[in-house]
Amino acid sequence: MSRIGNKAIVVPAGVTVDINDNVVTVKGAKGELSRPINKEMIIKLEASVVTVERPSDNKIHKSMHGLSRTLIANMITGVSAGYAKTLEIAGVGYRVAKTGDNLSLTLGFSHPVVVEPPPGINFDVPAPNRIVVSGINKETVGAVAAQIRTLRKPEPYKGKGIKYEGEHIRRKAGKTGAKGKK
Repeated sequence: MSRIGNKAIVVPAGVTVDINDNVVTVKGAKGELSRPINKEMIIKLEASVVTVERPSDNKIHKSMHGLSRTLIANMITGVSAGYAKTLEIAGVGYRVAKTGDNLSLTLGFSHPVVVEPPPGINFDVPAPNRIVVSGINKETVGAVAAQIRTLRKPEPYKGKGIKYEGEHIRRKAGKTGAKGKK
């Protein structure tokens, strides 16, 4: 029994859901998303409530049940509220600036690193050491945030680099060699 898959998805006001041959299209205030869902899953829309059912208790159907429901729920949340990930930059001289739609990151390299946003993604720079990646597609927002983080991952000795907001970096002790020994 799938706890996630059996939950009904309530469609908020202002959001329309269209199911056509297991291709789910969701339109809302922030935009429109469309995604094909596994052909074997049974998707029903009744009185602004979407339900996902599986045809049998096969292993593949069980595994696709919760996934299909979550994908649809994420699309509905994305077009109504949107998603955002915040990144923090730590390090002496490390900073970010927004030039047009692009990000210009100074990360200790000999040149600034320029990041262009893919379609549907917006960057916001509330402070020189913070980046907010936002959009309606949860998968794309997470992928772009991870791509920016890989430009300079946080290192364990001083904690310098780009990390997610609230991420804890396990710190290591530096060298502790004996001084004065001959």
